[in-house]
Amino acid sequence: MRNSAPVRAWYRPMRARRRDEEHRSATPLELFFDLCFVVAVAQASANLHDDVVEGHLAHGLGGYLSVFFAIWWAWVNFTWFASAYDTDDDVYRLTVLVQIAGALILAAGVPRAFADGDFTTITYGYVVMRLASTVNWMRAAAGDPQRRATTLTFVVGVAVVQVGWLLRLLLPPAWLLPAYLVLVAADLLVPVIGERRGQTSWHPRHIAERYQLFTLIVLGEVVLSTSVAIQRGVDAGNEQLWSLGAAGTLIVFAIWWLYFDRPDPLPPRSVPGALFWGYGHYFVFASIAAVGAGLAVAVDHDLHTGHVSGRVAGYAIAVPVAVYLVTLWAVHLPAKRGAGLTLFPGAAVLVLVTPWLFAPVDLIAGVLVVLVAVTLVLRHRTATRTA
Repeated sequence: MRNSAPVRAWYRPMRARRRDEEHRSATPLELFFDLCFVVAVAQASANLHDDVVEGHLAHGLGGYLSVFFAIWWAWVNFTWFASAYDTDDDVYRLTVLVQIAGALILAAGVPRAFADGDFTTITYGYVVMRLASTVNWMRAAAGDPQRRATTLTFVVGVAVVQVGWLLRLLLPPAWLLPAYLVLVAADLLVPVIGERRGQTSWHPRHIAERYQLFTLIVLGEVVLSTSVAIQRGVDAGNEQLWSLGAAGTLIVFAIWWLYFDRPDPLPPRSVPGALFWGYGHYFVFASIAAVGAGLAVAVDHDLHTGHVSGRVAGYAIAVPVAVYLVTLWAVHLPAKRGAGLTLFPGAAVLVLVTPWLFAPVDLIAGVLVVLVAVTLVLRHRTATRTA
């Protein structure tokens, strides 16, 4: 009997997908793309830990935010494009594989960026990812005449900004930071200008699922740090690390629960709302991965192998947790009602107080567990009232 399944073509016109398409879910290629970004996220988190534990907080934070921007922004642009134009032909697959290769180049340059402030390799990897994406935008311009003004804006905007990133490598050290800030702003403005010329047909539920999957990736870094804490506690015979491992586990569980609490918030359909929702997740993702680095700093402090005080070790976890709570509250604000509007900022304030108290990691875990419990009670009360 002949197989009636459609055969994937090596090339087909890149048509816009429908926003109301049913059963739109992540593809194996998208999952593979996310998997390869694990390396870059792990490198950024590990190097942040190394700088903080050595007392180089400002240097580590600056390097982390810069590196994580490159990781996050390349992922964001691929994700939103794929939601609107994924054709899954062979040419598309090859361009995505080139983007993945760029992600691996970027990951290879993370240690040098933290150690020497040399962003050359990271820039090369980033430019490879972004220029490969312009090939897909040119295909979209050819296959979707209705949105040609939008797609060509992306082609020109992305290409020009990448030239700027390469030219930045030639600047003297005093100009590097101002040029970096200008180029970040330019990169962020390209979708703002492009989407205002005609909104692309991204799929709200597909985008929400993709962001959920990346949340799981960065949560994996926190799980790894918690596992290392337990392992080092066993090896060193330090019973205090068992408590840290338990508290870290509760923090991971609570972060996961709060993000995936029902109902699942979708990105707004308006351009400003979607941009705020999508851009705000930079702080969600970066803060979650930084929690893993903070847990590793707490382990080093308890083992007396780090050069930081207990308060600094506490803030290494408290600050990213607080940023996570406030940002999650902001991007999912439409799903909050009544007391839910004040719960998350209030919990963030309590978390920031914990490093001044005894056993800050345990207290942070306690605050998050109570926050989860209260949100559950409020959600069930709302559901009962509605019923």
